[in-house]
Amino acid sequence: MKQLFSLLPSFIAILLFSSSCVVQESPITGTKRAYAYSWDQEIELGRQVDREIVAEYGLYDDEVIDEYIQELSTAVLENSHMRREDTAEQFRETEFTFRVLDSPVINAFALPGGYVYITRGLMAHMNNEAQLAVVIGHEIGHVAARHASQRGLQQTLGQLAVVGGAILGQEFLGISGESILNLSSQAAQLIFLSYSRSHERESDRLGVEYAAKTGYAAEEGAAFFTSLKRISDRSGQALPNLLSTHPDPGEREQTIPRLADEWRERGHEQTVRNTDKYMQMIDGIIYGDNPRDGFREDGYYYHPDLEFLFPVPENWHLINQPAQVVLVSPDSDAVMILRIDQESNSAQESVRSFLANNNIEQADEQTAQSSGTIPAYEANFSIQDGEQTLGVNVFALEYGERVYRFINYSAEQQFDDFKPTFDGTTRSFNVLRNDRILNIQPVRLQITQTDRRVRFRDLMPNQLPMNIDPEEIAIVNQVHLDDMIEAGSWVKIPVQ
Repeated sequence: MKQLFSLLPSFIAILLFSSSCVVQESPITGTKRAYAYSWDQEIELGRQVDREIVAEYGLYDDEVIDEYIQELSTAVLENSHMRREDTAEQFRETEFTFRVLDSPVINAFALPGGYVYITRGLMAHMNNEAQLAVVIGHEIGHVAARHASQRGLQQTLGQLAVVGGAILGQEFLGISGESILNLSSQAAQLIFLSYSRSHERESDRLGVEYAAKTGYAAEEGAAFFTSLKRISDRSGQALPNLLSTHPDPGEREQTIPRLADEWRERGHEQTVRNTDKYMQMIDGIIYGDNPRDGFREDGYYYHPDLEFLFPVPENWHLINQPAQVVLVSPDSDAVMILRIDQESNSAQESVRSFLANNNIEQADEQTAQSSGTIPAYEANFSIQDGEQTLGVNVFALEYGERVYRFINYSAEQQFDDFKPTFDGTTRSFNVLRNDRILNIQPVRLQITQTDRRVRFRDLMPNQLPMNIDPEEIAIVNQVHLDDMIEAGSWVKIPVQ
């Protein structure tokens, strides 16, 4: 099990290679330069972290969309530096992996060695195939330029940035990037470590080049970045341009059409948009958080598929992921983490194996219960973490033929103050019996064509599901609420 106590990112398990300098060829320029890793090491690093990414976030379960992404991405890859005749054989023969993650976050990123990811949230915000081709080309560009290995030379061991390239930064998650880095798995830590702005701009140029050479109308990518700017403005959390490692979305919506024009002037005709095909492809795609995977409502966390609930302390932030649920106190000075323990057969075994695996020799152990009937076992202890001492409560319970384990901690001097809050959640874990919640379904995008000229605002239903507001859906459609929509135009409307 990974170490959960460190409040600083720990990459020991994935730093398999020395970060000593190696001199190798660039697939982009063909010239030699210094990198942190050899190409073989980049491939191995990507392969290992890919397993964590898939386990942490899950793949979107739609074979049709998966096959579509493979086909589109392979076409763009064939027009990249990674498949050119004058590129070194080791690069040309590198197998790429393209995945769609089951995440509502609007994002795309790449691992070194040929692993590229997009989210269903990003796909929902695209209006045609050309926009997606530019983003996929951008991520292939990160891999081809070996930005991760370049970045590795500029980092200390504890800050090593081996993955980046997120189309958005961490500000769209609703919680600070620092908290995400401290609390998520190693794979999640890696995703939100970013490249420099110069690397991002280079990947923008490469993304436009690869899309244009595949025949796509690469200038379409600008409309997507306009949407990102609107999302950023709505969130109120946009980073100042000079402090952001990503180019400002407003800058990108200006530069992408210019870059596309440059390739058009070089003789690359760019006509492919495939709007109809794309819209039909995403018809029915899940939009936003999928409540079947767990959600928060009226002070409780509910998981319909696993049929349990527990109270969430007031004003605590909740991070819901496929592999874990994380609760963070308002001042980020206490944490609760719930995971399924797949290795243990009982609550007592779960707690004691945790203690043994983390070399905890002195702990206050006792049997317990959740909601009066669910068997449980807990241990309380202190552990040294760098210069501070943490107070820790490990609470495991047996429910539904599974063992669930909470790991709750704070600074030792605050532990007694937080312990009643920890107990209020763990000891109230209970069976979910509410039929409405047990049967709840995700919101999906219904894709239709208008039969008349109409204002977009007038296409909205009287009530949108899951607290979605009309402006959000206007952004998804890359229009404004008062824009006139021509007859025959495609529109995306959320339904539940």
